[in-house]
Amino acid sequence: MNYLRLNNITKRFGSFIANDNINLSVASGSIHAILGENGAGKSTLMNIISGLYQPDAGEIYLQEQPIKITSPNEAIKLGIGMIYQHFMLIPKLTVTENIILGIEKTWRLNLEDKQQKIAALSQAYGLEIDPTAKVENLSVGAQQRVEILKVLYRQAKLLILDEPTAVLTPPEVESLIAILRQLASAGNTIIFISHKLEEVMNLCDSVTVLRQGKVVATTSTEAATSQQLATLMVGREVALQLNKSPTLPGEIILSVQNLQVADERNILAVNNVSFELRAGEILGIAGVDGNGQRELADAIAFVRTIKQGKIEFTPKHSSVGYIPEDRQTMGLVLQFSIAQNLILKAFKYLPFCRRFLLQQEAIANRAQAAMQEFDIRASGKDILVSQLSGGNQQKVVLARELALTPALIIAMQPTRGLDVGATIAVQSRILTERDRGAAILYISTELEEVMAMSDRIAVIYRGEFVAILDAATAKVEEIGLLMAGGIN
Repeated sequence: MNYLRLNNITKRFGSFIANDNINLSVASGSIHAILGENGAGKSTLMNIISGLYQPDAGEIYLQEQPIKITSPNEAIKLGIGMIYQHFMLIPKLTVTENIILGIEKTWRLNLEDKQQKIAALSQAYGLEIDPTAKVENLSVGAQQRVEILKVLYRQAKLLILDEPTAVLTPPEVESLIAILRQLASAGNTIIFISHKLEEVMNLCDSVTVLRQGKVVATTSTEAATSQQLATLMVGREVALQLNKSPTLPGEIILSVQNLQVADERNILAVNNVSFELRAGEILGIAGVDGNGQRELADAIAFVRTIKQGKIEFTPKHSSVGYIPEDRQTMGLVLQFSIAQNLILKAFKYLPFCRRFLLQQEAIANRAQAAMQEFDIRASGKDILVSQLSGGNQQKVVLARELALTPALIIAMQPTRGLDVGATIAVQSRILTERDRGAAILYISTELEEVMAMSDRIAVIYRGEFVAILDAATAKVEEIGLLMAGGIN
């Protein structure tokens, strides 16, 4: 029996058709994947199911009964829970306070009783969490468990997860997959939106592929391959393997000696790190999230003060391109246009500024050239970057940071949350920069990605480099052990 059925769902934004006659059936108790490039219409469709948007045409059926989902509150009443890629939690509140927020409409909150209920719920589903802990003190994986508990507490039977593994470490991903399987076996129905084909093949029963707002295929995962799904998503053959040429390292561009960096709480996050990085080389940094990667990248990019040590560049090579971890909070000004974001680092200089006046023609020309070169898909240069898909937002960051052909590129989680097509585009461009002679620091919690991109791999654990390995001979098991604090 179908738990959810969509019939000819259409959604327009002005002249743009985000969802074009979508037909979709999700079986009860199943895990159903939705795949598609960034901008294919996945999020719009999920926002319709969760009540944030209303369709312009089409019908929605829940357990074969026609329904109208007029608001997120109505969706919750119907047993539909949405878990977003960017968590909707208040850091200063406890787990319990976040979970009951907005639904306990009484002056007499019995928090102790609520904590006991949430503890029992968390144990029943294997979602181990301390109900009294403040969210700001939880790991990203634990915060996601809070989001799942929040919808289960509201008695959701249909769970929609939007890119749920984008910010998780490999062990947290394994834990989440086990949790989702348990939820499905307990009778819950799950819609799983992801760009990671391996996870979809491993976890899901069936998959629907969207392209340019339309359904192009629905199949069981047993009857498909990763390559077939990638081709359906992009509309052409996609090389899932990177074509990386042999490295020819040149002069030393970056030298880091005995570096110490503190985090926002003034606790030492990077301790006694030393390394050199040469032109034409990618040094990958592998580690579980939260082991000092962000602080290290910020320090080398000159956006965080160091406590001790030295960071030295070859004097004639001082330009740095920084692709930050979070494109939305650190990489872009969301209420600026594409054209404005592309000149954030150069707006004071010719040809973009003359006699203190911005030169609109030069800015427009730069935007048009960058949009073509980096395949930034939008109806025009004046579109706000907040309206772009995640992949196109990342391409804007990439275009700006690479505009001055920097000698050093710091790429921090550069493919986080991107679909397969955008991931290959970003990685290929970074490899092109390496081949022209840039020195690249490539930081990711995706171990396979670090191994595929890097020439050497530094393993970071509790703020220290515990090993620097040759990527060609390094083994996954060896790096995984070092990431967990094992001895080399």
